[in-house]
Amino acid sequence: MIDDIKKRALHRTSILEGQLRGIARMIENEEYCMDIITQSRAVQRSLESLNRLLLENHLRTHVTEMFEAGGDARETAVGELLKAFDFDKK
Repeated sequence: MIDDIKKRALHRTSILEGQLRGIARMIENEEYCMDIITQSRAVQRSLESLNRLLLENHLRTHVTEMFEAGGDARETAVGELLKAFDFDKK
């Protein structure tokens, strides 16, 4: 994994852990539903940010290597990317 991306991804997971703990407390305290939903949506945005980092790493490392190798490796890379975005469903 690329060092900078790894650091950023780990930082993002720490933030996500805190956000999820906060949502659990909000539910336990029976806070206003719309406030909980707002926090839940923030977690979803954070997860998307994490996914972008992981995708960037995958593209810069594994996919690059697989495309350079060509043949079956290239097709595997394409298949993985399609599956990651749910484009592989027929």
